[in-house]
Amino acid sequence: MAQERKQLDWRWVWAGAFVILVLLFFAVRSLTRERLQVRAVQVSRQELVSILSTNGRVEPEENYELHSPLATNVKAVYVQPGDAVPAGKVLAVLNDVEAQARVAAAESGVKSAQAAFDAVAHNGTLEQRQASQAEIVQDTLSRDQAQHNLDALVKLNATGAASASEVASARQQLAGAQATLDAAQAGARNRYSPADMARARAALSDAQANLAAAQSVEAQTILRAPIAGTVYSMDIQPTVFVQAGATLMQVADLRHLRVRAYFDEPDVGKVAVGQPVVVTWDAKPGLSWTGHIERVPATITNYQGTRNVGEVLVSLDGPDGQLLPDTNVTVKVTTSSQANTLSVPREALHREGGQDFVYRIVNGQLKRAPVTTGTVTITDAAILSGLKEGDWVATGSISGQPLQEDMPIRKVQ
Repeated sequence: MAQERKQLDWRWVWAGAFVILVLLFFAVRSLTRERLQVRAVQVSRQELVSILSTNGRVEPEENYELHSPLATNVKAVYVQPGDAVPAGKVLAVLNDVEAQARVAAAESGVKSAQAAFDAVAHNGTLEQRQASQAEIVQDTLSRDQAQHNLDALVKLNATGAASASEVASARQQLAGAQATLDAAQAGARNRYSPADMARARAALSDAQANLAAAQSVEAQTILRAPIAGTVYSMDIQPTVFVQAGATLMQVADLRHLRVRAYFDEPDVGKVAVGQPVVVTWDAKPGLSWTGHIERVPATITNYQGTRNVGEVLVSLDGPDGQLLPDTNVTVKVTTSSQANTLSVPREALHREGGQDFVYRIVNGQLKRAPVTTGTVTITDAAILSGLKEGDWVATGSISGQPLQEDMPIRKVQ
């Protein structure tokens, strides 16, 4: 009996030892198995600035183009590109022979139209009025003679010396003479109708407009500076023939420049009036110009056949004269900025089902943590909630293996 009890005790000892060995095996395996190496960063605070970069073109705020008013040749040029000029200075002179001929023809047309209008307004020309007056005088004499004849026949008829038929005939002659006089007087007073007056007035206005246009063309053959500024573009020289409407010069005040920037369609919604801008020009390395967005796009247009863009106007803060019109520049606009905000590298962010999350590192394991983001730049993302300063997050594995919940890891900074 004692022997059997002793054997049973040994069995329990061996069973306990076996259990302990199994537990030690799994414990050692758990502690010694290979962990996934991940890159890790600590959540910290910094200022995050979101910047959009694009291309743009410098242009004057107010640009004045001088065009040729007609097809002619250039007589003289008095300036060179880059010259500063006062307002009104003669810049160039075009051949004005044709313009003078147009003015002469237009002046003749005005004189003819004015004469026609005066004739209508005064009920005829002087010659016509004189002829009418002479006709009225003649008809008046005829009417008076007819009246005298009638009076004489009436007296003779009373004494029987004239017949009643002679008196009737005299009355008819008087009536005819009076009708002729009345017609002459009416014609002298109302030779033209209101419609004739309207046509004459319209013809005169048209002739005067033609003269003004011809005089304007003649005046434009002398090219003058419209403002005090700089001749920054010029495409003429003496004796060269120019087409009507051709741009000959451009003048602007180069102290007031702006930039027309071209933002790709997906970025248009991020720009707003007042956002700060920095402009750089490859021709002037090391220099930059500041400004702000003055006007946002009203529509989307095609740019150089390859891009759909919105045109944004950027007002520059006091150009120093080194930035030139029609130059191609780089435009960087700050669309958002958050100071002293929690942030993580952008590659630490993951998204699933419309929710952003990161993998926190807790006790050597990955734990999925939903987060709310703010400003997102090319490299970093602001964290509004879901993390606290000092937390460690994984940005990716060294081997490229996807990260997973509860995965044992080893940090590699």
